[in-house]
Amino acid sequence: MTRRDSLVTGAVLLICAGILVLFTDVDGKAVRWLTCGPLARQVERDSELCR
Repeated sequence: MTRRDSLVTGAVLLICAGILVLFTDVDGKAVRWLTCGPLARQVERDSELCR
């Protein structure tokens, strides 16, 4: 494997890791919004997750 191949592999790994972090963060915020949002029951809004 040449130096160029190693750089390309590293760049692809960084891009994949960034995409994973982005979607994980977005997914977490979406779940929190659905759980604690305007359509949630009062009991759910009072939960530890929503505080």
